[in-house]
Amino acid sequence: MALDRKRSVRDRGSVRSRGSSSASSSDPREKLKDCCRQFVAFMFTQVGVGALVVSYAIMGAFAFMAIEGESENSDNNDHVARLRSACLSRLWNVTDHLNVLEERKWKLDVRQVLLDHQQAMALAIKGGYDGRTNQERWTFPSALMFSLSVFTMIGFGHLVPRTQWGKIATMLYAVFGIPVYVLYFMNMGQVLASCFKWFYCKLVRCADARKDKPLADGDPAAGNGNKEIIGVVSSAAGDELSDDLDEESYSGLIIVPSTACLWVWLTYLAVGTIMFAEWENWEYLDACYFCVTSLCKIGMGDFVPGANIQASSNQTKLIINFVYLLVGMGIIAMCYNLMKEEILVRLQELKADLIERLQDVSGRMRR
Repeated sequence: MALDRKRSVRDRGSVRSRGSSSASSSDPREKLKDCCRQFVAFMFTQVGVGALVVSYAIMGAFAFMAIEGESENSDNNDHVARLRSACLSRLWNVTDHLNVLEERKWKLDVRQVLLDHQQAMALAIKGGYDGRTNQERWTFPSALMFSLSVFTMIGFGHLVPRTQWGKIATMLYAVFGIPVYVLYFMNMGQVLASCFKWFYCKLVRCADARKDKPLADGDPAAGNGNKEIIGVVSSAAGDELSDDLDEESYSGLIIVPSTACLWVWLTYLAVGTIMFAEWENWEYLDACYFCVTSLCKIGMGDFVPGANIQASSNQTKLIINFVYLLVGMGIIAMCYNLMKEEILVRLQELKADLIERLQDVSGRMRR
């Protein structure tokens, strides 16, 4: 009987513990905390960082459209219209006053009126007048390109905020966006470098398999194999290639050469040059100049995509330009990581060579 009572007490205790654990697991606060932890962990992964950058750019585009697109203070169209009306009125007054009796005086007065109008128009253009309203200027694709130019530090300068709230939003957007872009730059570089290295190792392994193929049946030289690799192999590892190496070990022995990175970057640059030259009606030199200055984050601002695109009302191409620049910066990060790996291997080889030479010199001096 005592044993039965003890077992019943244990069963009740286990039931209570299960009920308490199930209650704690069903607590909405705990579920919310778990969801937040999983979301933060995902956002710091490679996929999450890319989604974070795109979401941040889209959020900034809508914010700047709401701030600058609906503003009226920065709209110079009414001011330019008044300037034109005033110029016409002055020309009519000069003509009506002088008529044709004083031709020389009429020409001088008309010239002065046109010079004054030209100076006023130049000031209006410097103030941001380009013949478009704020709604036409701050469309979603153009605002998306502006957001990209802010947090990637390109700074084209073709589209700038004119309102006080727009300037404040731009400063805050840059302060929080630049660290996000740096995180994207580092993560995307690692992801693309790993993918490109895997693809390069596949090519190298195929090339080695062809070199190791026997020349003929019964040939004594068959099967010896040529273990040369295309690329730079880390000599500091001290391991020799063998057919039994797995993919991870094989990729660890191969360093992607800088020439392969340069070819990838030049190919991507050529694609952008052809794309911008065809879409924007630029010269190929100007399109290449724009791609280099944009991907290197110089951002001169003399060539900016969008003028001819907006004239043709094809805003989709601006979004493609946004994707091209964002992916291109990831490719630059990839090339940086791969070239850094080769430089480190070269420095290790140089260090080992210097140590060997110093030991040789010290040994001779002792003799």
